[in-house]
Amino acid sequence: MSIRRFSIMIAAAAVAVSMAVPTAGPATADQAPAPACNAGTAPGAVRCLALYRSAHRTGITPATAPAGYGPAGLRQAYRLPGSGGAERTIAIVDAYDDPNAQADLAVYRKQYGLPECTTANGCFRKVNQRGETAPLPAPHTGWAIEISLDLDAVSAACPDCHLLLVEGDRPEMPDLGEAVDTAVRMGAAAVTNSYGADESGELIAQAARHYDHPGVPILASSGDDGFRAASVPAVLPTVIAVGGTSLTEDTTARGWTEHAWSGAGSGCSAWIAKPAWQHDEHCGMRTVSDVSAVADPATGLAVYDTYELGPDGGWLVVGGTSASAPLVAGIIGLAGHSARYRDASPLYARAKSLRDVVGGSNGFCGEDYLCTGVAGYDGPTGNGTPRGITAF
Repeated sequence: MSIRRFSIMIAAAAVAVSMAVPTAGPATADQAPAPACNAGTAPGAVRCLALYRSAHRTGITPATAPAGYGPAGLRQAYRLPGSGGAERTIAIVDAYDDPNAQADLAVYRKQYGLPECTTANGCFRKVNQRGETAPLPAPHTGWAIEISLDLDAVSAACPDCHLLLVEGDRPEMPDLGEAVDTAVRMGAAAVTNSYGADESGELIAQAARHYDHPGVPILASSGDDGFRAASVPAVLPTVIAVGGTSLTEDTTARGWTEHAWSGAGSGCSAWIAKPAWQHDEHCGMRTVSDVSAVADPATGLAVYDTYELGPDGGWLVVGGTSASAPLVAGIIGLAGHSARYRDASPLYARAKSLRDVVGGSNGFCGEDYLCTGVAGYDGPTGNGTPRGITAF
């Protein structure tokens, strides 16, 4: 079973920026995405679904930050405090190696005035799936984009959190599952996973024990294919499945508008029984997702990545539920109550503290909540998006 990466990428028109956050503009018709990597041919090999928009076709300058959301805008949109989490480590699990991860992270954090986060000062660590600093997996341009996104998104939400990057040897569930176990063993307060595969009994059996760590919330992207089959690991009952929204600035009292993103993954499990803390009526099994944040690549995050395809490396605007999962993981780091998590149940008990997302759809289901942003719980956005850290 192939793991599908959930990072969708666009490059917006270049804009000069200062330390203030840039804003994200809608994608234009000529910004056709290109695949970041080719599909593997061996059984279980990854098909990388990351898409990016070429700098040559959109006029973006790699050295200039594009019009994507940065830390200040995200903190404003989700009412997040500017500090907290200094004693907590957020772990990021991905496949393959990004040789430029630390250097690219330094550029991102300097751009937005965030504290330095390096191996030298103890803030950043990078290890293989066994927890060793060497040998690292083979490098991969497509997964390097994912790694940059994850590191930047956690940094935006929790600038004071420490970062632990655990790289799986291959994009296969046994390797990534071992990486999750390693992250927990090395002291992670939360572990975020921006990948998934179509649900099957075999895959669930392979993954279940690796994504069950009471006291350490395990988060996973819900998917970028809209309303369809649920994905692993997001569908596991011990995982917080993170869906996605479109987020735009406006003139309302909040200053922002959100609706369900058309690509946000949602679905009804064919294998996992309904958890006791889920009560939606039209799915008798586990429903995805649980919570959400911005994921639409047209309203995406500014990300810095240089281990990419030649001159296109540099600043990109990135979306997909690969963005929302690490954002929520960073917010959990801010809140500092990891010990209460064995699953997503705390976010159902505190659903009223989340911001309900109404409007938008990720597919056709007769306008049912499983594919439509409705009042209360729905599949694409779960119980809603962060409104401060109270729910966490």
